Amino acid sequence: EQENTDLLLQPLLERQNYGAAAADGTQCPSVSVSRNDPAKRDCLVVAVLCFGNLINFIDWFIVPGILLDIQKYFGLSDGKTGLLQTVFTLCYMLAAPIFGYLGDRYNRKIILGAGIFLWSGVTLGSSFITESHYRIFVLSRGLVGIGSASYSTIAPTIIADLFEEGKRTTVLSIFYIFIPVGSGCGYMLAAGMAKSTGDWHWAFRVTPCMGGLALLLLILLVPHRIQRKTAAHRALSISGMIQRADEKPDVHRTAKTTWCQDVGSLAKNCSFVCSSLGLTAMAFVTGALGMWMPLFLYRAQVVQGIVPPCLRESCNSSNSLIFGGITIGTGILGIIAGAEAARRLRKINNKADPLICATSMFISSLCLYVALMVAQMNILSTFIFIAFGELFLSVNWAIVTDILLYVVTPRRQSTAIALQILVSHLLGDAGSPYLIGVISNAIQAKNIPSLQWSFWSMQYSFIICAFVGVFGGGFFLLTSFYVEEDRKEAQS
Repeated sequence: EQENTDLLLQPLLERQNYGAAAADGTQCPSVSVSRNDPAKRDCLVVAVLCFGNLINFIDWFIVPGILLDIQKYFGLSDGKTGLLQTVFTLCYMLAAPIFGYLGDRYNRKIILGAGIFLWSGVTLGSSFITESHYRIFVLSRGLVGIGSASYSTIAPTIIADLFEEGKRTTVLSIFYIFIPVGSGCGYMLAAGMAKSTGDWHWAFRVTPCMGGLALLLLILLVPHRIQRKTAAHRALSISGMIQRADEKPDVHRTAKTTWCQDVGSLAKNCSFVCSSLGLTAMAFVTGALGMWMPLFLYRAQVVQGIVPPCLRESCNSSNSLIFGGITIGTGILGIIAGAEAARRLRKINNKADPLICATSMFISSLCLYVALMVAQMNILSTFIFIAFGELFLSVNWAIVTDILLYVVTPRRQSTAIALQILVSHLLGDAGSPYLIGVISNAIQAKNIPSLQWSFWSMQYSFIICAFVGVFGGGFFLLTSFYVEEDRKEAQS
């Protein structure tokens, strides 16, 4: 409770922390000039958080980038291979509500630092696991997921407390750009290190160094306490302008509530529930694509005779490199386009955000379905439609988070983000990689083993993602029916 109890003293603490003028007009000489400027200070904090988010998602997608090498090294079926990402995501989502509870009540900087230390240390340790200890490797991925959960749950709430008056969506867009950038870099880093060293284990030895740097920057540049803004100061209107409610001195805005009370309130928030289900569909699709798409493309190329079957220890990693580049490019473009579209359309339609999300999900599902159908005939067309599918998926990332932040009261936002992570991963990408692998195994088991059926089994398994995407678009449409009412209630 320490962060909340010190809330009224925060302005004094910030002046002390950043070397503001003392009573005698002198300045603390040990504090840098940039920290005296709140704008520069906030930009430094965002830069550190973005760097941490980059590393977070690089670690997340190292395994898919070298999936074929790992599958051969441990001798895994498609089902057991998909289990790697499922365990990671399960631990991630189960830890998220715990960190959400802690983030709403305790010092967020300490929690972030502990998370970075955990996932970086475990990632480094996993690079020394031998082929006879597959279960330990699976366990290590679960521990990395726990560390990542602390970061994804808490970092967005810090950004929300630093910015207002329309700037929040822009800054969140910058922060979430590092999801596809980090994901793509994960593929490329893993594939590049495996190719250059001839040993895929080296892919797990780069990001721990980056994590150490991120931890150092967090300690030096992020303030120990960041004041939580009340609903009156953070809530944004549909047009993006600030809405200041009348201050009520008799109301204690940081009144304590139990976790069960917070969850009960969120369950009654229709916009939060429907947008979270829409995000769940997004997570299902992106989880399956992220885990299996490079391997699917490889099998399509083998069937077409473009590349030979992999019989060596180090397999062809070109698909991971290309898919990583596509993920970075479409991710950046999609998030920027989504934020700009939301900014413009909010001025003419109060329901613009959920409608943008719904439209993009429908288009993405269509592109993905076409990509799957043409994969055996033309690999170039497959890459093109996958790129468009990922582009429209990426449109939604920052918008969905912004919907949450303006339909949920500030004191419940860490818990809301944690619950959204829990639901979206529990029903989304926690199971989709494993489900795709199990369905692929089942199809192969009923047919004569061949390279052709190896491809077809993955293709048929992937089709489920297109239909899940359509359901996601439907949930975002439902969100548009409630978003105005829930937004007003959050501001009251």
